[in-house]
Amino acid sequence: MRMKVALAGLCGAVLLVLGQPLPHYDIYRVPSRIVINARLDEPAWQQAPPVGDFHFNRWKEGEKEQTIARLLWDDEHLYVAWLCRDRHISAFVTERHGPVSNDDCVEIFLSPNPDKLTNYYTFEINAIGTMLNRCRTDWWKGPPTWEPEGLRYRTTFHGLARKDESPQDDHWIVELAIPLRNFARDAAHTPPRDGDQWRLNLNRTGGITNRQSSTWSPIAPPATSFHTPQAFGWVRFLNRRPPRH
Repeated sequence: MRMKVALAGLCGAVLLVLGQPLPHYDIYRVPSRIVINARLDEPAWQQAPPVGDFHFNRWKEGEKEQTIARLLWDDEHLYVAWLCRDRHISAFVTERHGPVSNDDCVEIFLSPNPDKLTNYYTFEINAIGTMLNRCRTDWWKGPPTWEPEGLRYRTTFHGLARKDESPQDDHWIVELAIPLRNFARDAAHTPPRDGDQWRLNLNRTGGITNRQSSTWSPIAPPATSFHTPQAFGWVRFLNRRPPRH
């Protein structure tokens, strides 16, 4: 009965948080090798379906520059890719765990156990590759920031001392591989089993010009913070390759 209810939710039942529907996404197994280089030119990424349009929750004016995000997995890693349409790219924070959301930045906030939704992990990366991580769980007794194990990631402008806006700006990419062992304290299974469900959101902030913020799963008023786990969308791990387009 529990499985039927879960499948019904993933196949079209509308779940609401603060009056907004929560999106669903199926994460397929990696069909072929991925190289973490911020190019996204492998067949695996071409086959992975995008999550869908991001929502501009607090939009008042300016261009709504979209983000194309995709996820894949294997027995060792969760893979995340963001392609950010952006005509004004800027990033200046270089300090580990610095305030990267002041720059052009992408983020994934994820809760591996939907029954403990407020146990969640954050991965926040600006356009030049500076990362901030938090472990907001009931078991973490360390500092506000956290050092996940074994991450591999690259950005289009990885390692630059700064990225100023340029007339040539058009888009930027972040590619991230997160070892699943980082979630062993909260996930029901690592690696996930076929049909396992997690909750997560994918976020983006803008830099100096056209400073928009957007999310995959909408965050409805009065909430404004990305740190709203009740607004995280649903993902389901499928132990099969993505369908060919």
